Amino acid sequence: MDMERIDGKAIASEIKNGVKEKINNEYISKGREVPTLCCIIVEGNAASEIYVASKEKACKACGMGSKIVRLPNDVSQEQLLGVIDDLNADDSISGILLQLPIPKHLDYFKTINRISPAKDVDCLTNENLGKLFAYNHKVAPCTASGIIKILQSQKVDIAGKRAVVVGRSLLVGKSVANLLEENNATVTVCHSKTTNLAEITKTADILIVAIGKPKFITADYVKEGAVVIDVGINRTDAGIIGDVDYDDVAPHTSAITPVPGGVGPLTVAMLMDNTLTLHRDRLG
Repeated sequence: MDMERIDGKAIASEIKNGVKEKINNEYISKGREVPTLCCIIVEGNAASEIYVASKEKACKACGMGSKIVRLPNDVSQEQLLGVIDDLNADDSISGILLQLPIPKHLDYFKTINRISPAKDVDCLTNENLGKLFAYNHKVAPCTASGIIKILQSQKVDIAGKRAVVVGRSLLVGKSVANLLEENNATVTVCHSKTTNLAEITKTADILIVAIGKPKFITADYVKEGAVVIDVGINRTDAGIIGDVDYDDVAPHTSAITPVPGGVGPLTVAMLMDNTLTLHRDRLG
């Protein structure tokens, strides 16, 4: 079987180039205010620092403004909410991203929902999630929308396909399942309590895995000719590996994303795209 290794970096580069062109044509060339993304990071997580640096780099590459607000690990809930209030009121900020995870002493839901829905660039507030699940959204969570972009780039006709999503997080599982349904797939969501998982995943024309278990999905879980999207990022002594055992699974697929270099770059690219969308919406 001919298998295609999906190049997430190339797809992401195409999206970012498109964002850069739009910003140049619509804002820079006309002397108008460019979009600006603000990342809030509570210090203490090395991986978060890497992610924020990559977002800052992408903003600059797209001709977009970038701001980083660093807060100490012992920041109080009130202080964090005050920072968000200030950013909500700042007309120069187009999108606000809270870098996750945050320390356990902070209330995730209270913090996320303090972000103005008009600046909620990763679509995590209750209001924007409601719009997402009502198919009435301007933006969608970056990783989930990046997965749809990957499928579209592979010319996968999502409509009518059987899709199985393994993992039910708001950020990825639930959101991508919703986007797949919006594109007329028939979707099953599996999770840690699912019985006979392999029987279900082997029915999938499109299999998306986001569970945080290294090399959990082997060839026994995959239908011949399926498209497999691996969202897992697991840091091991051997490096970063996915939730899918790539070497075992790849020969049985028509297309598959590697880790790294698959879904990851799309998350940042869609963040740029979402920031532009919110900026356009705010300025009319």
